[in-house]
Parts: sequence; C-alpha cells; structure tokens
Amino acid sequence: MNCEEVLSRIQGDPRYQSNLDWGKPRSGHPEGSVRAHIAELERNLNRLRPRLTALEAAKLRVLIHTHDTFKGDAAEGVPITDPRSHASLARAFLQEYCDDPDLLAMVQWHDEPYALWRQWKHRHVLNSQRLEALISRISDWNLFLAFNLVDGCTDGKDRDCLHWFLGLVGDRVQCGFGESDIF
Repeated sequence: MNCEEVLSRIQGDPRYQSNLDWGKPRSGHPEGSVRAHIAELERNLNRLRPRLTALEAAKLRVLIHTHDTFKGDAAEGVPITDPRSHASLARAFLQEYCDDPDLLAMVQWHDEPYALWRQWKHRHVLNSQRLEALISRISDWNLFLAFNLVDGCTDGKDRDCLHWFLGLVGDRVQCGFGESDIF
C-alpha cells in the first residue's frame, strides 16, 4: 500500500474536505475544528518521527486524517461499534481507499483505550473482556500506541488515560513506546 497516494486521494475526497471545518471548542478538543485537530496531531507526529520508520509515519498520517473526520456526521452517544459512530464512519470511509485490516481496526478502535479508562475511572472496574478483544483486534501495537500518543497528547486531553493504558498493556503487547514517551 502506498500511504502517500492513499492520503492524497483521501484529502481530495469532497466528503473529507467538507468535514474539515466541523467542530467548535469543546471538552477534550479546545482547538475546535477537525482541521485544527489534524494540525495539532501532525505537530505531535513530528515529535515522534525520529523513532518511527517512514512507513510508520505515513500510516500515522492516514490515521490522523481519518480518525475524527466524520464526527460531524456521527450520531451522538452511540457505541463505537454502532455504524453511525464517528469511528465506524471513519472506518467505512478509509476502507474505500485502503484494504489494510490493521489500519482499519485502528481507526475503528482508536477511542477504545479512552472508553476503557473512563469505565475504570468512574466505576473502578476493568472490563477485561473488552480489553482482551482490543488486544486481539490490533496487530501492530507499536503503531497503535504511537497513534494514541499522537492523539492523546493534545491540549485539553488528560494524560492520566495514557499513563493508565500504557501501564496496563505495556507488558502484554510488543511495543517500543511506554509511559515515558508521554509528552
């Protein structure tokens, strides 16, 4: 898969372009628009770039440009698995341009660590079945956790989620990133 070509085609899609200016400042996203979120994530990617291969960086750019792009079209408050969720809409969109099952899974499940953390934070219960399902769905944990760092180290996001999740999976998955990489 040529990630640069995939990204170029995504960026040329009118659906992508029409969603870039959706959003206003809100909890977890003080930057407001999808466009501003993408710009912040691109800056974060540059911080990790020395530790990434060119292919990993290119794959992360595809994830950056698709993961939240369809929030404006999504139904509010639906589970990640609902076809109307922003994650499901993003996956369906990406699938038109990319057949990499791991990238598709990462777009679909990119908010699952946060969902698990919120359950743990509010109920003090870890949904171990949900965690095991996530672990089995993702193959390239180095890429997935790099994306979580890029997306989770933005203004307005609580780093506690990243500390918790990286500590939780650190000895269970193969990955070159850990809590010390949170910025």
